[in-house]
Amino acid sequence: MKETALTPEHIRLGARMGEFAGYNMPIYYTGINDEHLAVRNAVGIFDVSHMGEFIVRGPHALELIQWVTSNDVSRLAPGKAQYSCLPNAGGGIVDDLLVYCLGEQEYMLVVNASNIQKDWDWITSHNKQGAEMTDISDTITLLAVQGPRAAVTLQKLTDVKLDKVPYYSFVRGALAGVKDVIISATGYTGAGGFELYFDRQHALKVWEAVLEAGYPLGIRPAGLGARDTLRLEMGYCLYGNDIDETTSPLEAGLGWITKFTKDFIGKEVLLKQKQAGLTKKLIGFEMQDKAIPRPGYAVFDPAGNRIGKVTSGTMSPVLKKPIGLGYVAVDFARPDTEIHIQIRNNYQPARVVQLPFLKTTAPANA
Repeated sequence: MKETALTPEHIRLGARMGEFAGYNMPIYYTGINDEHLAVRNAVGIFDVSHMGEFIVRGPHALELIQWVTSNDVSRLAPGKAQYSCLPNAGGGIVDDLLVYCLGEQEYMLVVNASNIQKDWDWITSHNKQGAEMTDISDTITLLAVQGPRAAVTLQKLTDVKLDKVPYYSFVRGALAGVKDVIISATGYTGAGGFELYFDRQHALKVWEAVLEAGYPLGIRPAGLGARDTLRLEMGYCLYGNDIDETTSPLEAGLGWITKFTKDFIGKEVLLKQKQAGLTKKLIGFEMQDKAIPRPGYAVFDPAGNRIGKVTSGTMSPVLKKPIGLGYVAVDFARPDTEIHIQIRNNYQPARVVQLPFLKTTAPANA
């Protein structure tokens, strides 16, 4: 398995390690629920350095990224970031990603760890314009410092005025004595906070500085287990579970990142799907008892007809009830619709709910 620069430190701290996307990653330290609640109520730090980063620059950079992504990159000014996806020719999703505008004719694409090579191959295959591309994934450490006390924690380590950094914006500055850190007001927890991109040689220095700064505020190192339950409470999609090459952004509720005002791969297919009307949609649901839904479980209507499948599920640490995401026939996608989840040989009742499951004061996804 591959390692991040912090893998030895996670092991030293006693993390329960496991394979994820070919990396040896911390799944949890003290426990998923404990880490989840620390992020919701205080602050947590995640090592997410397994994610991939590509630099795209030059006079044709914007043209290339506009063609391969669904969102409108031309709206990005330097210092702004954007959530988007890479659609395929059939209207499915190659990956979801973040696009950062680093400056004039220079962008950074942040992609999922499991898709680094696939995404690189996909984008380079469409680089007919000759944009300059560099894969910097192995040189970058990425830390996500998330939670309502994240800004107070990080402010101890930088002169950058973090309260002046709007959501989905970023600045470059010194942090913990390390120069040229990208400090980005982004994250995938719904708890607020920042993501830090910097050279991997400084990984341990920054990690330890953040933990020390956050110690009086209740910081916890957090693993991928809590990252998953946190994103699920917000109804955020996980690639490979809730979105993939066979699901369209429209079906996944990502029409807001699908801009038909520009040309992009798969546009005509998605436009026809939009005009014809969807046949299935991604929904959130709450179980009516304590049975926990799992990916792949079948979904039925009250009459016993199969109408879809579960893609993600967990016991919500905050709501203290089982929740899940799944695709169902569009007639059953309205909130308060009764559905049944097949769990082993039983059909457990559930109710479709409006996403996100958890209503927070943190900014909505943008």
